[in-house]
Amino acid sequence: MKVFKKKGELTRFQILAEIAKQEPHLRQKDIAGKLGITVQAVSENIKSLTDDGLVETGKGHVHYKITKRGIERVKREAMNLRKFSDQVLDTMNAYKSVWPAIAREEYKSGDKVWLEMEEGILYATTKKTSAHAEVLTDSEKDGDVALIKLNGLIELEPGYIIIIKLPTINQGGSRATDLEKIQGILKDRTYDIDRIGIMGTVSRVVAGKLNIQPDFEFATPEAAMAAAKRGLNVLVFAVGKMTNIITSKLDNEDIKYIVEDVR
Repeated sequence: MKVFKKKGELTRFQILAEIAKQEPHLRQKDIAGKLGITVQAVSENIKSLTDDGLVETGKGHVHYKITKRGIERVKREAMNLRKFSDQVLDTMNAYKSVWPAIAREEYKSGDKVWLEMEEGILYATTKKTSAHAEVLTDSEKDGDVALIKLNGLIELEPGYIIIIKLPTINQGGSRATDLEKIQGILKDRTYDIDRIGIMGTVSRVVAGKLNIQPDFEFATPEAAMAAAKRGLNVLVFAVGKMTNIITSKLDNEDIKYIVEDVR
């Protein structure tokens, strides 16, 4: 597609488009200001446009007037520019909409796959689900696969968060914590805990006493919310008023939670 291949064609098009607006008192200075170029550049281009029969000198208060031939040129170049822009946008949208997933099987570029979420991870599969996509590049089984043209909704049941409220250091810290109650919560299958997070030094010590390796300890409220939105159930150890910090965030995000006081 030929779109302003020669140097200066874009500027000529812009000047011609400004003249096509048929503003009665349009001056070279006005055009220069709108396009961010010099008055001299405008003057030289208008002379060239006039020589080519695209612009003619206006009469009375009209300084310049676009000719019929000029109108056709503007329309043609504007259409070419629109087509070119649409192609660029299509390409950019394709890049913007590339999503990574883990491949259940081996796939080739162009394959249609279905999508499912398992333990917070997106998988591409040949088993039909309510959402599907197209494979962008070849991928091996269990490898990361690039997906485009995502359609449908991924069936996902949001998770919930269990907050274990621990005593502060002034209240006795880990020494004043009911460890047996926590062990009971961890063994309770109705909770079905997928991830564990900690907030504060006391939480770290309590987790150590229970031989628990936390999945996250920094930006815990945000990490817990992200996991819950992906369908995971999260247990969070929080000390004292830290409990209020996370519950406030959860209320704003409308995520289900319960608080267990083990002080």
